Amino acid sequence: MIGLTVLKLGGELLEDDTSLGRAAASIVRMSAQTPLVVVHGGGRAIDAELRSRGLSPVFVDGLRVTDADTLDVAVSVLAGRANTALVAAVGTAGARAVGLTGADALIGLSVRAGAMRSISGVEVDLGLVGEPVGRDGILLEDLVGLGYVPVVCSIGVDRQGALLNVNADTFAGHLAAVLRARSLIVAGTTPGVLDANGRHIPELSEDDIDSMAASGAAHSGMIAKLVACRHALAAGVDHVAIVTGRSDRGFREAPGTRLVARTGAAARVEQNV
Repeated sequence: MIGLTVLKLGGELLEDDTSLGRAAASIVRMSAQTPLVVVHGGGRAIDAELRSRGLSPVFVDGLRVTDADTLDVAVSVLAGRANTALVAAVGTAGARAVGLTGADALIGLSVRAGAMRSISGVEVDLGLVGEPVGRDGILLEDLVGLGYVPVVCSIGVDRQGALLNVNADTFAGHLAAVLRARSLIVAGTTPGVLDANGRHIPELSEDDIDSMAASGAAHSGMIAKLVACRHALAAGVDHVAIVTGRSDRGFREAPGTRLVARTGAAARVEQNV
């Protein structure tokens, strides 16, 4: 879709009224400049709800291992409190937001992810985790064309109607590719990608993404972000960035790391000041 931006918001940016209001205001400003689809997570809220039920969150390379109890929590948090609160905040701030899950019109059609080999070399079954495979973005395109801002939580569905937990970064990268977006912006709590010494990296190539994961410089949730960005780049998305979601400049102008499709470029590192 011409000029479209897919914005992924980390759940940590939506945890209280202050951060939720700031995110909503930035979304409204952004939607006035570009057609916009928002994808959000809610990892910390899911973790808190799991612990309140006496359950422990489990992750492998930033991906949540999801059994039936964990899926129940993820659906209730993401499709319930998190999505509804964000939609309400965006609406109050002045944009016409519509809350969706990946089950709506099968925009999050997924297959259950197979066993994965972790960075450490161990093979792991992630459980009820979905890998998005759907190619139908008509509902999102129609809503955007009518002036709405779709706000999509990262719950997928398979062809039998079973719900699956989908990593929000993965889902955002997939939708950016399906919608032929111009931009993918992944907003979280860090000022872009950091190297092993905690220094900001202003630009990364696809080759750099692979080397950072292999060396351990990228770990936990950053691995999923980088893989999602690489997927978007491979699909032809022109502008891909991982930025801080806590900048007063808004998501588009926030400090961060630009991901580029060219190969063979060494990451240029700038010292923190």
